[in-house]
Amino acid sequence: MATTEHPLVQLARQSIEAYVVRGQVLAPPEDPCEEMRARAGVFVSLHCPEGLRGCIGTIDPVCDSVAEEIISNAISAASRDPRFSPVRQDELESLEISVDVLTAPEPVASLAELDPKDYGVIVQCGGRRGLLLPDLDGVDDAETQVAIALRKAWIRPDERYHMFRFRVLRYH
Repeated sequence: MATTEHPLVQLARQSIEAYVVRGQVLAPPEDPCEEMRARAGVFVSLHCPEGLRGCIGTIDPVCDSVAEEIISNAISAASRDPRFSPVRQDELESLEISVDVLTAPEPVASLAELDPKDYGVIVQCGGRRGLLLPDLDGVDDAETQVAIALRKAWIRPDERYHMFRFRVLRYH
């Protein structure tokens, strides 16, 4: 484990290792740092040398703290992302992990209020929601960002949908 990792990333890494190696779900830290005490949506992203290896998160908090969101979402990113097979023990050392803590979403009226480098986007139509995190490789304009989020939510571009933007605090 890299000694320069932020405590949120260390918790994600420890959660993944405990789950993959021992099938264990960690308890939240007894004395968590300030960032772990709040309630917020959290995404945990895993990368390997070949690229994305898993990414799972919560738009709205479902747990009592960021620490609990990290534990749950880290395990899910490593074992339940439907795009990938579960992370194997021999992959643990090469995983790069980032943790994104989301700010509260705010409604936007047009693409002009979006900047994919600074803001993530949520699109919603009825019960369908799609989210795209900010500052992703290959997503350089709001049109591309919204189009990807719409596809993820199975929303057609000609349907009436609502957009929200949010920022993230990204930890490596």
